[in-house]
Amino acid sequence: MKLFLDTNVMLDFLGEREPFYLSSAKIATLADKRKLTINVSALSFATVSYFLTKYEGVNKAKEKLRKFKVISEICELDELIIEKGLNSDFSDFEDSLQYFSALRAECDIIITRNGKDFKKSQIPVMTPDEFLLSLKL
Repeated sequence: MKLFLDTNVMLDFLGEREPFYLSSAKIATLADKRKLTINVSALSFATVSYFLTKYEGVNKAKEKLRKFKVISEICELDELIIEKGLNSDFSDFEDSLQYFSALRAECDIIITRNGKDFKKSQIPVMTPDEFLLSLKL
C-alpha cells in the first residue's frame, strides 16, 4: 500500500505535535516495518525543514529529516506537476502540487488532516486516525 502524507501529517510526526503525533508515529512505524510505503512531496521536506529549524534548530531538523527520508519515498515535483497545479480547480496551489505528486506516484490514499482541501481528489483521502481504524476492519 502506498500512502501519500500531506505536509501537515509529516510535520505532526517530525515536530511531535500533540494531539496528532501518536497517529502519525504509528503510520511511520508501519513504514519502518515495511508494511506500507510512505510517499511525500519534495516540497514537504522544504516546508517541514523551515518549521523544524525555527523551533528546534538546524542540526536537529536535518537529523530528523535524514531519518524520515530513510522510511519514505520522495515524489517528484517538476514542471508538469507545477503546470497541472496552476491549471487546476484547487483553491490552494500547494495542495494542488501535493495532489498531482500523489497522483503521479500512483498512491493509494492521501493522508491529511485537511480533507476538505482535496475534495476533487480521485484518490481516497483519510485522516491518520481514519486510516489506522480502517486497518482494524
